[in-house]
Amino acid sequence: MRVVVQRVSRGQVSIDGEVTGAIGVGLVALLGVHVDDDEKAVRFCAEKCVNLRVFADSKGRMNRSLLEVSGEVLAVSQFTLLGECRQGRRPSFVSAAPPERAELLYEQFIAIVESHGVVVERGVFGAMMKVEIDNDGPVTLIIEDPPK
Repeated sequence: MRVVVQRVSRGQVSIDGEVTGAIGVGLVALLGVHVDDDEKAVRFCAEKCVNLRVFADSKGRMNRSLLEVSGEVLAVSQFTLLGECRQGRRPSFVSAAPPERAELLYEQFIAIVESHGVVVERGVFGAMMKVEIDNDGPVTLIIEDPPK
């Protein structure tokens, strides 16, 4: 699983002009599910997102987690994160999980994050979406299991 996490002051996702999910301060998590991912990979990535210390403490240091700032998560499925671009000019997506499996693991990721009391908004799995991100910092990190 590959998750691109961005610390945001605001984020939202819309389809055909209709907002399907919006958050204030928190994390936008763009999730790519690998063909070999399992529940262990999902748990690792979800727990890492919830506990990652990327929010400023009183001294301005990245020392506080999503839980400590009562932040929210905008979870967006994005299979293109698994795109392989080393050969040719067209990305290969053979590493991406089939849609049925990817959606199941995407929903498990959301359930684990929510189990910590975090509000999770979401995109629509498999839909063409417009994602608006006000990256705060900017802070952008990649979480992977297994790490590459």
